[in-house]
Parts: sequence; structure tokens; C-alpha cells
Amino acid sequence: VQLQASGGGSVQAGESLRLSCTFSEVIVKMKSVAWHFQAPGKTRIMVAQLTNDGIANYADSVKGRFTISKDNAGLYLQMDDLKPDDSGVYYCYTEEEVRVRVGGQLLPSVSRHWGRGTLVTVSS
Repeated sequence: VQLQASGGGSVQAGESLRLSCTFSEVIVKMKSVAWHFQAPGKTRIMVAQLTNDGIANYADSVKGRFTISKDNAGLYLQMDDLKPDDSGVYYCYTEEEVRVRVGGQLLPSVSRHWGRGTLVTVSS
């Protein structure tokens, strides 16, 4: 599966952006999806996650402002009331339940996929 992120851009503080991440194929057994964020010179962190059970988790810095959602075609991040600290690269990420052949057995495993990233710049 290949992920293609888009929707980044340059906005003023307080404005909104909607990031999209399209899947190259339908992910049959999705385990979870997430958006990760990397500010310049900083470590990449997860800012929003959506499990297969429909549970959404958010980093404290974005709670109440960002909303993660998904459908069969892709993954989305609605970002409202953007702040300059939200500036950086956003990466989409998926985990898929798969089975791999080890010897003569099919064993459960997890396949992880990253999108290339889309840049968000928020000016004050």
C-alpha cells in the first residue's frame, strides 16, 4: 500500500487546513491510522490516531482543534485554529493486519506504511 499525503500549505494563525492521505488500494484489515508531526529540528510525534474500534486519540497540543477521520479511500486531518507551533511536516501512517509465511505456517503480523509528508506553515 502506498500513501499520498496532500493539503498542506501556508496559512495565518487561526485559519484551517484539511490534510488528506489517499491509499493506493483498499486496506482490508486496518489496525489503526494516524497522523504524525515533525517540527523543524524536532522528533516526529503522533498527533492524532484512529483505531479500528473508532477510538480517536490526540496529542494534548492539538486536542479540541484537530479531528482525524478515515474512509475506504483515505485518511484525513481537519486542523482548525492553527497556531505557529503547528508548523512542520505532517505524515500519514497506517497499520494493517497481515499474515506472513514463516516456514510452513501463516503467522499474524503488522504491515506499517508511511506517506511522504506534507508541509504546513502557520504565520502569526
